[in-house]
Amino acid sequence: MKIKQTARHWATKQALTVPGVRSVTRSGLVYLHTRIFLSKADPSHRDEREAHLDALFAGTIDAYTAGLTAGYTEAEAREITHIQANFDFYNHGWVEMMEIPVNEIETHYDRYREFFEAHDITIRQPLGEFRPDTVPPAPKTPDKLDALDPERDQPNAEGGYADDVYVEDASGNVQVGDTEQPDDVDLSDAVGSPDDS
Repeated sequence: MKIKQTARHWATKQALTVPGVRSVTRSGLVYLHTRIFLSKADPSHRDEREAHLDALFAGTIDAYTAGLTAGYTEAEAREITHIQANFDFYNHGWVEMMEIPVNEIETHYDRYREFFEAHDITIRQPLGEFRPDTVPPAPKTPDKLDALDPERDQPNAEGGYADDVYVEDASGNVQVGDTEQPDDVDLSDAVGSPDDS
């Protein structure tokens, strides 16, 4: 999968380890991701998906910190969370929200199989042990999977990046693996900080 990595990502990673800041950052991440993916959803389905997405992203943030603790790089840990979200979108038939093509789902699972199996994560159960106590249901659109036209139905999916984590830096350059973490991470760059717009 191709993901972006900027000073904001490094600051957010750091903020998730700071008592007193962690909860604000976590809430900010849930809000941000729900808004991003709702913007990719069919407008007629946005309201009915919002509460489900809030719970989904709360669970994936816990998976992100577990991934970091297990020794995955920042980009890998974040990619894990995006793959989990894509499993959920796939299960619901929300193909227009997916970042990876439907035919790459299993390849992405296999790359992180060790982590996923350790935390009871499957394609059908994308949150595994990170599932919050309450995940509000949201209507599925299985017809979009049954008659899938990848060119038309997956406008946000970018194929060809299933073999590794690809990172796009702030200048638009793409490389395999993380960019270099700055020596002077500024927490004001973190998601949810008072300076976060």
